[in-house]
Amino acid sequence: MLPRDRRVRRPEEFRHIRRTGSRAGRTAVVVSVASDTAPARSSASSRTRQPRAGFVVSKAVGNAVVRNRVTRRLRAILREELESDALRGRPLLVQVRALPPAAEADHATLRREVQGALSSALRRHAARTREG
Repeated sequence: MLPRDRRVRRPEEFRHIRRTGSRAGRTAVVVSVASDTAPARSSASSRTRQPRAGFVVSKAVGNAVVRNRVTRRLRAILREELESDALRGRPLLVQVRALPPAAEADHATLRREVQGALSSALRRHAARTREG
């Protein structure tokens, strides 16, 4: 489980990611990355801004059981990715949108797709922020 302060939960944060984020897609997932513009949260861990993640798993993926399984897998994958050197300490918002093929993908395939899409989205985000 991702700690509460590491999750994107509010609709306006998801809108911000959708409007300003850099996106990269694979067969089973689409990953978007945006800068976290929210003021620092008051907890002690917010002194060093951390990346936060949110998930979108629609009914097109499957029934409730399938959607929950996909969400759990994505959450486990992102928990490790948020601690990677590429993301640690960076004020970023990450959104992972599951596509219908995510329901049939095994954990290793899903991990590979998330990692590939995330690295591609991070490159696009870095290029975009250098330009602007």
